[in-house]
Amino acid sequence: MADIATPDPVARLAETLAAAPTGYGSAWSAGLRRGTDRELRGWVEAAVAWCDQADSIAMNHFRLELGLQRKPDRTFVTAADTAVERLVRERIAETFPGHGVIGEEYGVEGVGASVRWIVDPIDATHNFMRGIPVFATLLAVERDGELQVGVVSAPALGERWFAWRGGGAWARRTAGGDPRPIAVSRISDLADAQVLYGSRSDLERTGLVPGLAALLRDAWRERGFGDFWGYALVAEGAAEAMVEAELSVWDAAAPLVIVEEAGGRVTGLDGVRAAGGPGYLATNGALHDEIRRRLVAEPTRPAARRPIRPGPTAAGTPPTARRARPQSGRSASRSR
Repeated sequence: MADIATPDPVARLAETLAAAPTGYGSAWSAGLRRGTDRELRGWVEAAVAWCDQADSIAMNHFRLELGLQRKPDRTFVTAADTAVERLVRERIAETFPGHGVIGEEYGVEGVGASVRWIVDPIDATHNFMRGIPVFATLLAVERDGELQVGVVSAPALGERWFAWRGGGAWARRTAGGDPRPIAVSRISDLADAQVLYGSRSDLERTGLVPGLAALLRDAWRERGFGDFWGYALVAEGAAEAMVEAELSVWDAAAPLVIVEEAGGRVTGLDGVRAAGGPGYLATNGALHDEIRRRLVAEPTRPAARRPIRPGPTAAGTPPTARRARPQSGRSASRSR
């Protein structure tokens, strides 16, 4: 039976993440590895195989029979949520019997385990309910409080992202083919940046982002691409920042590993590295401090109408940023 009321595993994770040295970049992320490359790759391979099965379950319910219920916290859960989490828990128990689990639907198992899997069976459940194809299964692995592996599988989009410490961040079509390495952008000027967010009203209700309107006004472009997808776009270099409110550990754990291995940086709005919280920010690293400072600062003047700015070039890069974009491969390692 899951130890649902036990908070210790999440607390251990929060304490370890906050205590890690501040930094970002591929070399910094690799320094957080706890285990051999072979071991971590094995966890990724297992998670990817399980996602093949989870994707089938999700797609068999998508836009069909949802089996919708309300949880005690008034959020919704579908038959796909519970079926996917049961599947993943069964596979973990079979393949890695000493590992623990922290899952959205069935709580905590294996409180004292050194290695734990963090499971969000269907991230963006409300999208899934309404027939919007932006949803995914999120799997992460934590060892002794430090996140090691992240896998995100979005079957309706046909995309999958995965990363492990020291192994880089990768994307691949769910239909198959070779994975491609991904990296955050090198854009360092907010005027050239694309800023993403989940629910703007949820962010504003927290009272944590008084500078949000001014920040969005001064960015090159802003869009409300929420949930896992915003973090994947930052990791791929398609956007420079993603900000959200009220993330749980299962929402944040897998995207954190992918963004950090892609060269980016992830913290709470207080600047402390975390996996979830009342306010959450992922960036390409180069713009992190400026964007966080701007978000939490009281605006000095009311938000005005944004002037019309030149659109992106044919290559999709703002005109003033063309030299800033990486040409290929991963961004250069940076630490601070």
